[in-house]
Amino acid sequence: MTLRQGLLAQSLLSAPLVAGFLLCAAPAMAQPVQGLYIAGEGGATFNQDQRVRTSNMFPDGRDRWRTGATGIGSIGYGLGNGFRVEVEGDYRNQTYQRFVTNSLSSRADGRRQTYGVMANALFDMDVGNPFIFPYFGAGVGYGWTALNTSITAPGNQLSQHVGGTFGNFAYQGIFGVAFPTPWVVGLSFTAEYRFWTMLGPQSHGSSAWGTIGGANQSKPYSFATGNRDTKTDFNHSLMLGLRYEFNPAPPPPTPGAEPTAAPAPQPARSYLVFFDWDKSELTDRARSIVAVAAQATTHTSLTRILVSGYTDNSSAFPGQKRGEAYNMKLSLRRAEIVKAELVRDGVPGATIDIHGYGEQNPLVKTGPNTKEAQNRRVEIIFR
Repeated sequence: MTLRQGLLAQSLLSAPLVAGFLLCAAPAMAQPVQGLYIAGEGGATFNQDQRVRTSNMFPDGRDRWRTGATGIGSIGYGLGNGFRVEVEGDYRNQTYQRFVTNSLSSRADGRRQTYGVMANALFDMDVGNPFIFPYFGAGVGYGWTALNTSITAPGNQLSQHVGGTFGNFAYQGIFGVAFPTPWVVGLSFTAEYRFWTMLGPQSHGSSAWGTIGGANQSKPYSFATGNRDTKTDFNHSLMLGLRYEFNPAPPPPTPGAEPTAAPAPQPARSYLVFFDWDKSELTDRARSIVAVAAQATTHTSLTRILVSGYTDNSSAFPGQKRGEAYNMKLSLRRAEIVKAELVRDGVPGATIDIHGYGEQNPLVKTGPNTKEAQNRRVEIIFR
């Protein structure tokens, strides 16, 4: 390995340690990812040349791999203060480009597949822009590398096959940027770089015919079997992906803004959202009322928001029991629609409780099977 390669390898090996240090030293300004989330990403993966250890049976040199593909899926949990933890499954696939050595000119074929499980700790940074959130982190886990490659040199010099699967502990450094989408609450695009390495040396089974043997020395034409060991497995990946938070938090306050006193507790406030007969879709008027309620949450001291759905006592399905059951489901569906609209308007989903009461508690008393517009409603109540 050259001096330049050695310095590059040393710097890459230290990347996860630096990330771990920064994880502890970073300022407490962060995108408040909170609760459960899932993520997936894919892209290109690159490997530095792997050093083949000197052997008594096989030539030594370096394995060179072509640019390949990688895919990662993860599930995680945000703590709401910038820190989050996740578990990932990863996969990388690359084809063999050549065996680099000065002792012979050869042709290479085959591929390597790497897969594993990692546990990561990450930190999201706030740079003052609601649509850009850099993040970094580090992870540890376990990985496996499966090889199926061949090396062929002319003139009976060498015909070698390498195969099998090797597993060992692995670690990685992660650097990325998240771009929250304004049109889907909780969804973010991600662009990411990862440095990943597995502890070595990695050992795979090998068999070879030829006149070039261990330490690249000439020998009588013969057959050899044994283990072929490699090290310096340094991998780099560039990926694009998506992340979805199931319980997104409201945007953080603008950095540098003057602190304001918390609003005094206020009496419970309520809003009424009305629906067309046998419908659960929001009208334009209903959307504007929900938007006003969502805006009011920023000026009201509250702990819970109750969203209760109701119907009148008429039904698209006549018959007392069948009609009541249908109206009960319709009232719950109306409450769910209003909750979804509140979340789209920036209200945290975790603060909202929904209920469906069907024909119960009418605003206007009516006779049986009567269509009454004021009873087809959803009530939004602040507690």
